[in-house]
Amino acid sequence: MAVNLKGKSFLTLKDFSREELEQILFQGEKLKIEHYGGKDEPLLNGKSIAVIFEKPSTRTRVSFAVAIHELGGFPLVLETTNMQMKRGETVPDTARTLGRYVQGIVARVFAQKTLEELRDYSGVPVINALSDYSHPCQIMGDLLTIKEKKGKLEGLKFTYLGDGNNVANSILFGGSKFGMIVTIGGPSGFEPKSDVVEAAKKFAEKSGGSVLITNDPVEAVKNADIVYTDVWVSMGQEGGEEKKNVMLPYQVNRELLEHAKEDVIVMHCLPAHRGEEITDEVIDGPNSVVFDEAENRLHIQKAILSLLI
Repeated sequence: MAVNLKGKSFLTLKDFSREELEQILFQGEKLKIEHYGGKDEPLLNGKSIAVIFEKPSTRTRVSFAVAIHELGGFPLVLETTNMQMKRGETVPDTARTLGRYVQGIVARVFAQKTLEELRDYSGVPVINALSDYSHPCQIMGDLLTIKEKKGKLEGLKFTYLGDGNNVANSILFGGSKFGMIVTIGGPSGFEPKSDVVEAAKKFAEKSGGSVLITNDPVEAVKNADIVYTDVWVSMGQEGGEEKKNVMLPYQVNRELLEHAKEDVIVMHCLPAHRGEEITDEVIDGPNSVVFDEAENRLHIQKAILSLLI
């Protein structure tokens, strides 16, 4: 039975039940089929959506603008450098104003708190297009890709290698809710925060999945169905060279992938720093689904937009 998500904000996968996330995946599958059948429905007809960027973007910017357009809405793309926020207007004041003009807000920001304030003061659904804490639209697109390639989610070993960042957090939340064997491999001191791990473990207990945090890259990748990585140094982070040296054992390369299943799929949220967290041989190789994954951002974001707004 379909669940009603109308009016909800989408800030983190932690806040959504498995049934709600399944509804989003189902809608994504449906809209993708309709798209390739030339039958895009104007589910946002007459609606205007503000798409706000504090950080640079390629995939997020284009996929959201195209998704809103193909659903019949108007994407109002805004850079914070050209908004009054740059001159000191508060997020609550900006949100109160935007809520009078638009029917939804998509925002790619530095701080999760910004999204929470947009939600609390705008009165319209807010969608997290990336924050320091979470990247939920990315991971929903990834789960759609895994389901397409593997035919299921439950019981698959989903390994992430690298920094315990916003992507790792969302993999922990999403994978654990779907009964996956979620494994995070990274160096000591760069693990996801303990509260994220504990929450994911509770979700896994309910779903029949599991969560493992390890500093051993071989243990992390052993018998993995999915191996996922992200850049080692995110935008705005300091100490890049030192961090890269610590991360070297976690590079996704052909040698490390030998420990995974033969039919492992390799994922990356992009942009990739080729030769750092992943080699050319792997990202361009037969196990890579990176660009299918990038495409599915469009379809899953259509699903989220249409169900919430």
